[in-house]
Amino acid sequence: MAVGPQALEATGLSRPGRLSRLHEWLQQEHVFGYALILPALLLLTCLVAYPFGMAIYFSLSDYWVGSPGEFVGLQNFRDILGNEVFRRTVYNSFVFTAIAVTLKTLLGLWLAMLLFRSLRFKRLVRGAVLLPWVIPTALSTLGWWWMFDSLYSVVNWSAIRLNLIDPPGPNWLGVTSYAMAAVIAVNVWRGLPFFAIIVLAGLVSISREYYEAAEVDGAGSWARFRHVTLPLLKPVLAVVILFSTIFTFSDFNIVYVLTRGGPVNTTHLFATLAYQVGLNGGNLGQGAAISLFLFPMLAAVVFVQLRWIRRE
Repeated sequence: MAVGPQALEATGLSRPGRLSRLHEWLQQEHVFGYALILPALLLLTCLVAYPFGMAIYFSLSDYWVGSPGEFVGLQNFRDILGNEVFRRTVYNSFVFTAIAVTLKTLLGLWLAMLLFRSLRFKRLVRGAVLLPWVIPTALSTLGWWWMFDSLYSVVNWSAIRLNLIDPPGPNWLGVTSYAMAAVIAVNVWRGLPFFAIIVLAGLVSISREYYEAAEVDGAGSWARFRHVTLPLLKPVLAVVILFSTIFTFSDFNIVYVLTRGGPVNTTHLFATLAYQVGLNGGNLGQGAAISLFLFPMLAAVVFVQLRWIRRE
């Protein structure tokens, strides 16, 4: 028995036609482009924009765990600016970032130059170099925490056996200067492979013709590095320094596992102090205010570095 178009539409059998029209609509360039970026927008909204908005709301209110609190304006920011621990945290963050990024830049460039040379088992060596960066941060930092232990320190034992220090050796995690040196050393150890591999990728992309031309002109190894390698690596170095600065400035795991901000709150960074005040202490308002101080400082650093990248 023949069935008419109206009967097909009434029974819903015309759905293939609707699906084809929907497919054609999605194939349009502007629609397809928005459809591709929609998952990223959803992730940014749920994981970045919403938490950022909640942090602003908490920072402007007297919000404690279990207590909604009331709107207090900028009182939380005034309170933490008058807090000596917070001022020490600002100083620690800049010192920690400046020293760690400088060491990672120098050592990463040196390591990349070594990996760029012809070596036996080159691929195996490059894979081994990546291990500190691949291993979970908390797991590797626990190993360093044991190595810096005041009673069973492998670092002290090795240095004493090599006659570098006198027994019993320094208390690495119990003295302020030593504790800061320890967290910087672990951060450099962990971030160095990322820096070296990115710089190595930049070295591989440099054409050999530039070095041959420099050799013809009589340039030595240092002159080739200064006048050929460094200028051509500047864009790569600028990008990797930018990312390294962001990651170092907002570091949390290394400091929290090794010292938890101690001794006596002298190695805190923004993230660890915000965690201690906001979650451990229950004062979500001040914790959010501390974490928000990280945003304008990072924005200023990123702005300066991006301007330098554009100029280069």
